[in-house]
Amino acid sequence: MNSQDEIIYLDHAATTPVDPAVVEAMLPYFTEKWGNPSSIYSLGRDAGVALNAAREQVAGILGCSPSEVYFTSCGTESDNMAIRGVSLARRRQKGTRHIITSAIEHHAVLHTCESLAKYGDFDVTYVPVDQYGMVDPEAVRAAIRDDTAMISIMYANNEIGTIEPIREIAAIARERHIPFHTDAVQAGGSLPIKVDELGVDLLSLSAHKFYGPKGVGVLYMKRGVPFLPVQTGGGQERGKRAGTENVPYIVGLAKALTLAYEKAEAENARLAALRDRLIRDILASIPECQLTGHPTRRLPNSASFVFRYVEGESILLSLDMEGICASSGSACTSGSLDPSHVLLGIGLTHEVAHGSLRLTLGRSTTEESIDRVLAILPDIIKRLRAMSPLAPRALSQS
Repeated sequence: MNSQDEIIYLDHAATTPVDPAVVEAMLPYFTEKWGNPSSIYSLGRDAGVALNAAREQVAGILGCSPSEVYFTSCGTESDNMAIRGVSLARRRQKGTRHIITSAIEHHAVLHTCESLAKYGDFDVTYVPVDQYGMVDPEAVRAAIRDDTAMISIMYANNEIGTIEPIREIAAIARERHIPFHTDAVQAGGSLPIKVDELGVDLLSLSAHKFYGPKGVGVLYMKRGVPFLPVQTGGGQERGKRAGTENVPYIVGLAKALTLAYEKAEAENARLAALRDRLIRDILASIPECQLTGHPTRRLPNSASFVFRYVEGESILLSLDMEGICASSGSACTSGSLDPSHVLLGIGLTHEVAHGSLRLTLGRSTTEESIDRVLAILPDIIKRLRAMSPLAPRALSQS
């Protein structure tokens, strides 16, 4: 790392640092009010009061009843719980065995659907997306069958930042009385998540995406949605999700979500201005570079690109040497040598998809941070292209 610079963190889509105010809110529930919230004595009741207060806080932000809020260990569990629980319950009740999702979902959704298809005798339709990663609501409508058990389409893509037309898809699902789930993990903390306004029946969140702790998530599930518990044991979470609740982390999640939406309007505007500058100047200064995702319907903090004739991993290592943290896609699949399914889904070739870079901004991002990236990224790409046997000589010298 260049010793003259502090670390510039531009991977907020992967995770975020815990807000100090969130840590402060959590601390008493580790050492002072550490009881089991299911216990009836005072130490347990104190934990139970905190659990109920956190549930009410989250419900207030979602615009739902506290009884519709379920705490989980992460966004992945929330997605699994929603898709498995609803699909299995609907098959048991109505014999439905068909699931609709998109081709660019997070693997928490895709692998769950694949597992249900392989081991649960479900059919899955993967609705394609356009060149910007946008799902066409009419394609979802066309995919519906008489035996469709549920639909799951993400709110915003974690790799390319595209915001999906959730309200329109939810309206179609409602017309056909089909439960609709959205993975809102990447949207939580920035985009509107009032569930009635979105029209969703189920919604997943993860605290570490909005400056809360890792290891805690939320599943909103509308009252009356058919559900078969997939984690059994005690009667916690009203019998829907067994296991002693992680009270300190749940308190932290509620605090982080509250803080995020108190700051969302101003912070979104600040980050969008920085994002737009980053996108504009990278596209202007680096040839054979392409923005991925929708040009305007994208998360306020998300800028993602592909650079021809270079490998994304080499870009990341070069940036890391300069003290800049970035990614080439989802942190959950960063160890894979295969190109991103999202980039392939928007029509890029394997070769081009390998040259991806995702820069996601956050509270620590400043104008100076953007200055630094813009100052060094063009030279990094030029140097890597000079070493590539595939890059035209004129391009590596430009």
